[in-house]
Amino acid sequence: MQFRFKALAAALGLVCISAAASDCPQFSPGGREPVVVNAKMRAATQEVCYTDFALLHSGVTHGPLWSAEHLTAQGIDQAKNNTRTNRFFVEKRLPPGASAQLSDYKKSGFDRGHMSPAGDRASKKGMAESFSLANIVPQDPSNNRRIWARIEEAVRRLTEQSGEAFVVTGPLFSGRQLQTIGESRVFVPTQLYKVVYLPQRQIAFAVLVDNASTETYTMKTVRELEAMSGLAGPGRPAGLKDKRIGGLKGV
Repeated sequence: MQFRFKALAAALGLVCISAAASDCPQFSPGGREPVVVNAKMRAATQEVCYTDFALLHSGVTHGPLWSAEHLTAQGIDQAKNNTRTNRFFVEKRLPPGASAQLSDYKKSGFDRGHMSPAGDRASKKGMAESFSLANIVPQDPSNNRRIWARIEEAVRRLTEQSGEAFVVTGPLFSGRQLQTIGESRVFVPTQLYKVVYLPQRQIAFAVLVDNASTETYTMKTVRELEAMSGLAGPGRPAGLKDKRIGGLKGV
């Protein structure tokens, strides 16, 4: 199913809400979580706080706009022994009609792609919570299981080497026509991103991948990604936002 960009813009313009105080600042540097600077994108949004990650959910796209984590080397080590549940569920804290449904993904041709990864979860409760559909976007199966999985693993390795990392993951929706799936019309991202900040090494960067069967990714500066996404990360030092790194080792 195709959904025209003009319709998305109109839908996003229905409601404009001001940014609310965070219920879960512990997952963002300095307690300053991502800010949606594009007013149209703030329509029908709700923050959802979990045990070890938080997200901003859109009732228009029926998925997360961003999902934030504070990873530590100790937590990554604990996550290695955590059993994956694979029990996806509808987030009951969202208003009626806002959430994607399990049926939307059936025979859609897309994986249910985590934004805050199951593989990062250090506790059983956090693991179970990561399968909320509020944390999920329709993702190309090859992308999800290959290049994206390797990027997630690279971020875990960086966290182990650096001691801690603040990570924001989310979808991008670009182009004149956007695909949707299911009766809920869950928007299919055109691209996926991660913004990684390693405070002890004073490094910040972004990774961008097309939501397609691909073996390539693009390194972006944080400022470049902010311009593309309509989000801002105020907790990251401004002096790091224009610095570019060469790539992710092992990806």
